[in-house]
Amino acid sequence: MILNWQLAAAVLGGAAIGLGLFLVVREALPATPALGPALRRLHQPPGQVATARGGPDWLGGLSRWLRPPHRQLALLDRTPEQYALSVLLSALVGFATPALTSAVLFLGGVSVPLAVPLLGSLGMAFLAGLLAHREVLAKADAARDEFRQAVCTYLDLVALQLSAAHGPVQSLERAATVCDGWVFDRIREALRIAQLQMHSPWDELQELADRIGIPELGDVGAIMRSSGSEGAQVHETLRSRADSLRDQIRTDNLARAEGVTSRLDIPGSLLVFVLLGFAVYPFLARL
Repeated sequence: MILNWQLAAAVLGGAAIGLGLFLVVREALPATPALGPALRRLHQPPGQVATARGGPDWLGGLSRWLRPPHRQLALLDRTPEQYALSVLLSALVGFATPALTSAVLFLGGVSVPLAVPLLGSLGMAFLAGLLAHREVLAKADAARDEFRQAVCTYLDLVALQLSAAHGPVQSLERAATVCDGWVFDRIREALRIAQLQMHSPWDELQELADRIGIPELGDVGAIMRSSGSEGAQVHETLRSRADSLRDQIRTDNLARAEGVTSRLDIPGSLLVFVLLGFAVYPFLARL
């Protein structure tokens, strides 16, 4: 009976690994471009969030059940389906690891109770899925910091374009073409969508800022909206906002550094107690 249970656990582990490899290969193969969702994103009404790229129905249901962080995924330019697939693959790998380990031990002549790989598989699956979720949040935090720094540069570039007697729309577009990088690619994409759909570029920037959770980019749209609608001279306002944003980023970095430094005080305090124990132990041993 023990042999049958261990054989069943090994078969289930192998099946889980095979399913994970199948899903990886299936996602890696080039798929036929989905023109329908692309056209719907291109002709969506202003202010409407872009629909997710096409994916299997069961994967969409899984993504809704997992309640993914939509703003973080939009900032990373990933869909909820991609998030659900990454969490699922991580959970499958974590689930299969204890079963595969017990199967290898069984082949080596070591008998392991059934409860050990079963509980280990459930625990590892939960832990691996949680780590995949935390990785997405960590990447989104790093991308948010990079985006905010790029917005500072974009504010200065737009102010320079306005000072050169360019119009508000032309200033936004010309400033976005100066620098490279994924942040300016997202800005150029938003401006291009606004041009194709004949929307106001500042409204499109505001919609992008709301979707990815970067209010600093929305400030650019709000400032330029006053320039486009009221004809106000806003290049000084843009420079002032860029300076204040740099000060805010500097303050956040200092606060983060102080937090890391305070956490480093704990190991130092423990080391003092260890050294004190080494110094006091000989005297206590003589008593």
